[in-house]
Amino acid sequence: MLGLRGRGKSRSEAFADTQHAGTAHGVEDWVFRAENVTKVYRNGVRANDGISLHVDPGEVYGLLGPNGAGKTTLVKQAVGLLKPTSGTITLGPYDLIESPAAARQLCSYLPQAQPPIESFSVHEAIQLCGRIRGGRTSVVKRRADELIEALDIGEWRDTRGIRLSGGVKRLVGFAMVTVCPGRVVILDEPTNDVDPLRRRLLWNQIRELGNRGVAVFLVTHNVLEAEKSVDRLAIISGGRLVAEGTPSSMKSEDRGNLRLQLMLVPGCDTPEMPAFCHHATRVGNNVVAVVNENDAAHAIGWAVEQIGEGTAEEYALGATSLEDAYIRLTGEAPGDDGTE
Repeated sequence: MLGLRGRGKSRSEAFADTQHAGTAHGVEDWVFRAENVTKVYRNGVRANDGISLHVDPGEVYGLLGPNGAGKTTLVKQAVGLLKPTSGTITLGPYDLIESPAAARQLCSYLPQAQPPIESFSVHEAIQLCGRIRGGRTSVVKRRADELIEALDIGEWRDTRGIRLSGGVKRLVGFAMVTVCPGRVVILDEPTNDVDPLRRRLLWNQIRELGNRGVAVFLVTHNVLEAEKSVDRLAIISGGRLVAEGTPSSMKSEDRGNLRLQLMLVPGCDTPEMPAFCHHATRVGNNVVAVVNENDAAHAIGWAVEQIGEGTAEEYALGATSLEDAYIRLTGEAPGDDGTE
């Protein structure tokens, strides 16, 4: 399949064409699809094993999974940085495997690594990225100003990257990727190092991308925040897709259950869990388990006993969350294994 530079067009002209092509072809033509994608490295490691999924225009799609599950491998193949062993990856009429140039022009990618902007000020870095992607100067400048204000990073507008904190640099990286977004925006752990207030602003902007008709492919360990922001999600483990659906459908097996969280005294061993506690997992000094709603009184009584014995400081009992489904499906708590 031809790349976007065909028929004598410049990179800028070709990119501009893609921004308006949805009108001619219909927005449904710009679905991102991965079909039976498998990646086996030379050492025999199977990083992806027959993964199939799709992301519609205007959809925020989450990809969750423990460290080493194959999430970053999958997105690197989507943007042409790795070639699958087998399978197909397409975006609208373009085969992103056969035409990696199209992948780089049609997909905007925020990797986990911080952007190399040490010598640029914040507004320079954002506008430069927009111009490289073919945006008109006036449009890019206006959009850059909008993002700087929306992410509340105006006080660093003229600060060079070398003087920025990791969290602010992460927000600048997001703005660089979305100032002139492709048909698909792929975000790999976009909230890393971002403070809680600006993290909320960032999630708002991720949601706004979907509202603008962009397909957003979101890789994250932050299950609780993703639950509030994604339309659909997939959970992968060991390179395979183990579940896919809306956040509500993912939690369907946990209906009728409650989430018990026990905050242990630092240094204490994990107490022996009673039979009515299921899928118990410890992260730091927190033990999380699922209990049937009929055992709520027993769960409260047991938690109070742990506080009385000096094992725990407090407890919480409430509705199950997407995190509980994640633990049930992968056997791991998000965040206890680092970041892929």
